[in-house]
This record gives sequence, structure tokens and C-alpha cells, in this order.
Amino acid sequence: MTAPPVARDRSGRTQRLPFRFALGGMAASMRQGAMAQFAFRASTWTGIIGCVLQVVLVYLVWTAVYGARTEVAGVNQRDAITYAVLGVLVNIVFQPFTFDTLYGRLRTGAIAFDVMRPVSAVPLALAQQVGAAAAQLPAAAAGLVAGLTFGAIDPPGSVISGFAFAVSIVLGFGIALIMNFTVGLIGFWTLEVGGVFLIYRMLAQFSSGALIPLWFMPGWLSGTLTALPFSAQVFVPLSIYVDTDPGWHTARAIGLQLLWIGVLIALGVLIWRRAIRRLVVFGG
Repeated sequence: MTAPPVARDRSGRTQRLPFRFALGGMAASMRQGAMAQFAFRASTWTGIIGCVLQVVLVYLVWTAVYGARTEVAGVNQRDAITYAVLGVLVNIVFQPFTFDTLYGRLRTGAIAFDVMRPVSAVPLALAQQVGAAAAQLPAAAAGLVAGLTFGAIDPPGSVISGFAFAVSIVLGFGIALIMNFTVGLIGFWTLEVGGVFLIYRMLAQFSSGALIPLWFMPGWLSGTLTALPFSAQVFVPLSIYVDTDPGWHTARAIGLQLLWIGVLIALGVLIWRRAIRRLVVFGG
């Protein structure tokens, strides 16, 4: 897609385009992010099959863990299995880690053109991540069908829990989106983010409760992870989903997610501004 011409005022400063044009640029970036995930059909089908296998294996493992018991650590078997299966699906959508575009543009220097365009590079990069996450929906849908077929997914704990889950899962995705982008900004300093993202991937998957619910972790570890923004991505929404008695604790959990979004946005803005200062463009 050809970038629109950059308008400049008399002082030479770049003028931003009207909002509707910026929105069009973000929509194009979302399509680009999604299409990039579908570029290789073999990879797409591998992801779908892999998601179905994960759902089946998680269902079998948690069923075997409980065995004849109906409750472990105060968590009944159906809630644990539902949480674990949904955790697989949420993790696939939330963690596409699409840092390749930003990373490649940093390596080639093309990022210089991004920061000079009338549409900020930040919303375009975030839109690409949204598109990449949307491209994971077919795999998640296949996994959902498999989970329902095996009877591994129960309905929400209550009607209120279902509505609260819908709000919480959107906020959780926002937190994951901002954190993924912020970690990618490390490339402005290192030009190599593969190792950083490998560590971040493992930390995010474990600390978010996507692999093991925080209910089953030691008290000190569970308390520590609950205080981090990772748990607000997956653990909080899924805990709300299986909650049969939602109340003020549900509102507090959603409020904490909103707080984390505000904090992470402020942190991301700070790191972005510092990153841009490190960018050297010939000619000024």
C-alpha cells in the first residue's frame, strides 16, 4: 500500500491526517497482519491441527489428574477442565507475538519512514498485532469445536459471569496487546529481540495462568503472580467465567484490569518516546 503524501505546514512540521484516514490506515494494517499469517497454507493448517491436539491432550491430562476425585484444592473437576481448555484457546489468540514486522523494519532502517508518515507508527503496529490475533481465530474455533465435542467446556458459571467474562476477556486482550508491543520496542536498543521474546513468551504463558491455573500454585507464588499484569490477561477472565457467585470481587478484578491498561499505556508511551530519540535519520 502506497503511503499517502505527507502534508507540512510553514514550519516544516508534519501534519496528521484526519481521523477517518488514520482509521483507514489502521484497517489496512490489520488486513496486512492477518494476511501475513495466512501466507503459508501449511502453517495455517498446522496451527489448526495443533490447537485441536492441544485441546484433546489438555482434556485427557486434567481428567487423569483428577481421576475419581471431584475436587482438588477446592476446585471441582469440571471447572478445572473448562478453565484449562479455554486457556489453550485464549493463549493461541492472545500471544501471536507479531514482532517480526517491527523487528524487520528496525533492521533495514525502514522504521525511519514509519515515524515520518502522517499516521503514527504506534497504532499501525498495534493494528497489525490485532490482525495477526484475528488470524488465529480459525484455529481457536476448531479447538472450541473439539472441546465441545468432548464435553470439555461447560457454560459460564452464571449469566452475570458470562457478561463479565466478555468484558474481562477484551480487557485481557488489550493488556496482552500493549505488553507484546512494548517488549518489541527493545529492538530499538538491541536490534535483536528473538531471545527476549523467547523469555517473554515463557514468562507470559506461565505467569498468566494459561498453562496452570494460579489456584494450584503455592500461596506465595500465586500471590506474586496475581500482582503482575500477566494474570490479568488470562487468569482473571477465565476465573470470572467459571465463577458461580459473581459479586464485588468480580468488579474489583475488572477494575484492576482497567488500572493495568492505564499503567501499561503510560509505560509504553514513555518507552516509545525514548526509543524514537535513539533513531537517527539522515537529513535531520
